[in-house]
Amino acid sequence: QVQLVESGGGLVQAGGSLRLSCAASGRTFYSLRLGWFRQPSGNEREFVAAISRGGGNTYYADSVKGRFTISRDNTKNTVFLQMNSLKPEDTAVYYCATSSQSGVPLSPEVIAYDDWGQGTQVTVSS
Repeated sequence: QVQLVESGGGLVQAGGSLRLSCAASGRTFYSLRLGWFRQPSGNEREFVAAISRGGGNTYYADSVKGRFTISRDNTKNTVFLQMNSLKPEDTAVYYCATSSQSGVPLSPEVIAYDDWGQGTQVTVSS
C-alpha cells in the first residue's frame, strides 16, 4: 500500500493558477501509474489527468485539456498537477491516486486506481 499526501490547494481567482503536489511513501512509486481526480461538492468523483510510470504518456479529461499539466518526479516520489486558467467550475476537492495497471491505456475510471490521498480543496472564485 502507498501512502499519498496532497498539498497546494487553496483559494484563487478565476484565471489564476495553482500547483498541486502529491507526495508518496513506498519504494514502488516508480512502478505505478498516477492519476488526479476531483470531486465537486455534492457530485461524484471525476477524472482529471493520468500519467504513465516513466512520465512519457499522459491523458487528460476534455474539461482540463490545454489548461492542466500532470507531471511526476520519480526521484522525489511526487506527482504534480499544474493548473492554469482556472475557472469556477474547477472548484473541488482534488485527489491523487495510484494504479498498478499495465499493458492497457491510461484509465479515467476510479475503479482502476488503488490507493488514494486525503484530498486538497481548490476553490476558484469568479
